Amino acid sequence: MTQYKNKIAVVSGAASGIGYELAMQLAQKGCNLALIDRNIGGLEKVKEQIESLGVQCFIKDVDVSDNNAFIAFADEVIDKFGQVDFLFNNAGVSLIDSVENQSLEDFHWLMNINFWGVVHGTNAFLPHLKKSDAAHIVNVSSLFGLLSLPLQSAYNSSKFAVRGFTEALKMEMAGTNVSVHCVHPGGIKTNITNSAKISSPHVERSKILDDFNKQAKTTAEQAASIILQGIEKKKRRILVGSDAKLLDRIVRWFPETYEKILGFEKGVIAKRKAD
Repeated sequence: MTQYKNKIAVVSGAASGIGYELAMQLAQKGCNLALIDRNIGGLEKVKEQIESLGVQCFIKDVDVSDNNAFIAFADEVIDKFGQVDFLFNNAGVSLIDSVENQSLEDFHWLMNINFWGVVHGTNAFLPHLKKSDAAHIVNVSSLFGLLSLPLQSAYNSSKFAVRGFTEALKMEMAGTNVSVHCVHPGGIKTNITNSAKISSPHVERSKILDDFNKQAKTTAEQAASIILQGIEKKKRRILVGSDAKLLDRIVRWFPETYEKILGFEKGVIAKRKAD
């Protein structure tokens, strides 16, 4: 059984959403936390909540796209706690737009956070994790790391990249003390989509957000619980939500036609005809 009491966990994107719930549930299990987010005000509130549970919490404003900043943070965590046992690379952002209309600047911005943030976190903490008796690296991909969707090319690219990186890392860590997990959440009730960047005026933001919020059935609290259960079961791939499980099956059964079966192209064709 995975032990959390008196262990040290690092969580990125911990001021809200899944990251916040992971931090709280780990704290409730007696785990000490090192948390990062760009929202330092949010982190300060999380720190108060966590310390009220009788565990330690270290917070820092760190840009996960900055490798040197991540390495410096890792050094601070080791200076404070002397060890690290869990790494949750959770921070992420969203960009909704077509390949034709989205700016490369926005594409680079998203990849630097969603993909390079995972690589930087792993690079910074892996040497320390290898010194733990039993360590875990948990990288958050997405349902969109299993299938693609129109207007999500940048997000899809980042999450497929996280999946590929994580699965390779898992193989490289075989036979070591480091377990590696890739998380694929489906529709989760968080603000990542509601705060998505849209660089083109041609995208109907309100309709996309309405559709997402109607379909998002899993809460962040439930998602965090499923992730921790997946770690307990030593799962390589952790699917979060019934939608993720169903769509994963459909993609595996129909890899060449899933977009037609799921109707992903209908809206694109209808819009093109209307234009």
